Amino acid sequence: MDGGTADELEPLIERVRSCSACASYLPLGPRPVLQLSRGATLLIASQAPGTKAHASGIPFSDASGDQLRRWMGISDEQFYDAARVAIVPMALCYPGRANAGGDAPPRPECSTLWRGPLLAQLPRVKLTLLVGTYAQEHVLGTGRMTDRVRHFDRYLPRHFPLPHPSWRSRAWMTKNPWFEANVLPELRRQVSQALEQGHAGLSPDGA
Repeated sequence: MDGGTADELEPLIERVRSCSACASYLPLGPRPVLQLSRGATLLIASQAPGTKAHASGIPFSDASGDQLRRWMGISDEQFYDAARVAIVPMALCYPGRANAGGDAPPRPECSTLWRGPLLAQLPRVKLTLLVGTYAQEHVLGTGRMTDRVRHFDRYLPRHFPLPHPSWRSRAWMTKNPWFEANVLPELRRQVSQALEQGHAGLSPDGA
């Protein structure tokens, strides 16, 4: 994921935070929500911020974040340690509601403009969690989310596909008990390993 330099990171984040490329499509206006530093060894690639994350400016500051942290087996403090954990969703702003209910899909302009430059600032990432269908299709191409999660080992050591941890995942987990029995233990092991690598390799400035 290398290609950027440390002195480019802050100017890049400033440009991202001032972006208004798809403002006319965003019912709550643009407010990019992300977390990263060049020292991060674990990347969470998710869908887009929800309303609570939009209001707070903090990624996964809602019930889905609580669920994701439970799945990962880590604390809030570990999750929000930008020196080790990067959070870069497919779209950085809340996209609004879909006509059929739930959040609208991520705006495509965002990944086109910003995903490449942001990932270039993450040279130490060892593991990327692909959270939800949109992130998985962007990285892995078209496929069934459930099949990918069931056969997560096909994508290791670089990627680990997961369902989106929304309230809908409860019914999905009940229907697919292998997720809790087989997938979560390995997810926690992989996450712990990635975070340990970040702790071991972290320089004083996090670069």
